[in-house]
Amino acid sequence: MKKIVTFFLVVFVFISCAENMVTGRKQLSLVSEPELQAMAKEEYRTFLTTNSVVNASTNKDAEMVRRAGSRIAAAIKTYYDGKGQTSILEGYQWEFNLVDNKEANAWCMPGGKVVVYTGLLPITRNEAALAVVLGHEITHAVAQHGSERMSQGLLQQLGGVALQVAVSSKPAETQDLFMTAYGVGSTVGGTLPFSRKEETEADKFGLYYSAMAGYNPQEAIPFWERMAAAGGAKPPQFLSSHPSDETRIANIKSYMPQALSFYKPVGN
Repeated sequence: MKKIVTFFLVVFVFISCAENMVTGRKQLSLVSEPELQAMAKEEYRTFLTTNSVVNASTNKDAEMVRRAGSRIAAAIKTYYDGKGQTSILEGYQWEFNLVDNKEANAWCMPGGKVVVYTGLLPITRNEAALAVVLGHEITHAVAQHGSERMSQGLLQQLGGVALQVAVSSKPAETQDLFMTAYGVGSTVGGTLPFSRKEETEADKFGLYYSAMAGYNPQEAIPFWERMAAAGGAKPPQFLSSHPSDETRIANIKSYMPQALSFYKPVGN
């Protein structure tokens, strides 16, 4: 009986995998993008009303976040429209907000709902480095990494039930799973191998996106070096949800020639 259940589980996972239009690799997909975008709108509004949002009309840092984010959003729309892949950004209604929080963090929910924490800015130091971070986080959304994590969580924690069933039967657990999937929470051990792969993809495509928007991609290397210096003691790479600092920087250097081919400087 156990073998039969395992067999059907394997078949279920196999047929639930789809090729991602951004990365080209197969991903587990148990939830639809429209479902996630609807959930993101609700969670984003809740987050903004329960946290201290910095006013972009009166604060130059908040205005910079919106400016850099808007440039990246416009650049990737132009890029995917040109490739005949307009559907990648279907339903996106971009929002970029700076939130007063000492944590060095940023994230992007489905549909382009982005938050940067003020604690990140002393490390980015300039707009080009901020654009690298925004490109990275936007990649997590457009490459549907959060959908992949949600699917893994639904499979591992809630038995592979549909999102609507999970929301109605276990709303608190589903909300926590959603927030964790998009970097507002913390990942769990079961998803670590996938998370490293997602982080590497986000580094790669995020670098390209920031370059497409006219930001010098070479700012990525000193930024990640500063992040490494600010991070303190870290666990070994095989226990981490992110690539090691050395691996990440080496990978970014390997992506740089392609990133530079996208780079056309514009006035900041």
